Order: sequence, then structure tokens, then C-alpha cells
Amino acid sequence: MTRFVSLALLALALAACGSQKDLAPLADASLPPPPFGRADPPTANELLELDPQAAPERNVELRRESEEREDDPFDLPPEG
Repeated sequence: MTRFVSLALLALALAACGSQKDLAPLADASLPPPPFGRADPPTANELLELDPQAAPERNVELRRESEEREDDPFDLPPEG
């Protein structure tokens, strides 16, 4: 019985995570004030956009085939 209740609660919690609707400020709350130098406050969608520094594009090319490693001058055996 407890197993059924716990599974039902888990299913209910997962179903609640899937609700998708537009974000909007609460009825009694407002958006933050506009940044310095801007006359109109940003919209909710503008506030949700990521800064390029927050999510940079990947520009590192992965190795696609086995390559011999170059000699590492700092790869020394332990002293002693």
C-alpha cells in the first residue's frame, strides 16, 4: 500500500514538472527597474535570454583519430 502511494506521489510530482506556459510576473509584483541608460523596462523574454558569456559556443575541436602525444618535458619520474 505504501509503495502504491509513494509511486502515485512520484508520478504526480513528475506530471507537475511538465507544465509549460509563458512566464509572467505575479499579479502584485512587477519586473525589475530598467538598467541605467535604458528608458523602458526589459520584457520577461529579454530577461530570460542568456548573455553570450553565460553560454559560450563550443569552439574546441575534438580529436577524431588517435594521435601520438608530444613529448612532455614536465612528465618526470618521481624523485628518490
